[in-house]
Amino acid sequence: MRTARTAATLMAVVALAAGCSSSGGKTSEDKADGSTGGKSAGTPRLKIAMVTHSGEGDTFWDIVQSGAEQAAAKDNVQFLYSNDKEAKGQAELVQSAIDKKVDGIVVTLAKPEAMKAVLAKAKDAGIPVVTINSGGEFSQEFGALTHIGQDESVAGEAVGRELDERGRKKALCVIHEQGNVSLEQRCAGVRKTFKGTVENLNVDGTDAPSSQSSIEAKLQAAKDIDAVVALGAPVAAVAVKAKQDAGSEAEVDTFDLNAAVVKSLKAKDVGFAVDQQPYLQGYLAVDELWLYRTNANVIGGGKPVLTGPAIVTEKDVPKLEKYTARGTR
Repeated sequence: MRTARTAATLMAVVALAAGCSSSGGKTSEDKADGSTGGKSAGTPRLKIAMVTHSGEGDTFWDIVQSGAEQAAAKDNVQFLYSNDKEAKGQAELVQSAIDKKVDGIVVTLAKPEAMKAVLAKAKDAGIPVVTINSGGEFSQEFGALTHIGQDESVAGEAVGRELDERGRKKALCVIHEQGNVSLEQRCAGVRKTFKGTVENLNVDGTDAPSSQSSIEAKLQAAKDIDAVVALGAPVAAVAVKAKQDAGSEAEVDTFDLNAAVVKSLKAKDVGFAVDQQPYLQGYLAVDELWLYRTNANVIGGGKPVLTGPAIVTEKDVPKLEKYTARGTR
């Protein structure tokens, strides 16, 4: 009897181990590109569109897409990505997704009023919507299932406190897209908790040379600026160059993370970064729409699902390098 029970237990353990392996486990972890090691979901094929306000060359959105594509591969989803930095263009892309009769839409609300009418059309068409990254306070009002991202005001407040701890007195907050409510909330959050002074500087984030010249000129004119707060990883790289050319001693800090920022943290060209986990935003958004379509689930019960903020410094570099190198952090 004991031998029989032992054999049965062994068989159960072997079966369980095989089941775990087929759904991920070690095989999944070893995939350097982040792709799944198992099969996609056995649910009906869905079509999900993501429409963002990204400008050209913003690596942040590459990471968001990477997460979305990973979830789409797992969930048997056809993933359609499009973007336009102009609010009107973004709204037109959402309308195009509605016309294609997609099964779900992921959208950013950087300029929320421009999206209100078209998202009402999506609701009328019975297409569920998930908002990510920006404009979370408008998500529920516009009929979205949930919002996935960080609270931008809270993130800005965290930066203000970090600047205080580092003994900074005057910060330049660089807004790389005028009219983007999330960027304005970040700078306002910094101003709320920072005991020093904060000055905003508007630049065109899609024009690196112009942005660099603007930051450099400001640093040359105001020698007492001892912190430059970039609101995106590409702008951080520009700010580092501007600081060097201006001969400034200001510390460059940034929102968002990518491989270049991790290298800059390691080299101490950047003091700290605020990680809002863009990979997670893309992944969870697609997964939420799949869950809703196949099982009527709503992550977070309709409340915002926070993916940040987290302050990252050079101490975190060793554990992050391999993930940023593959484009998932």
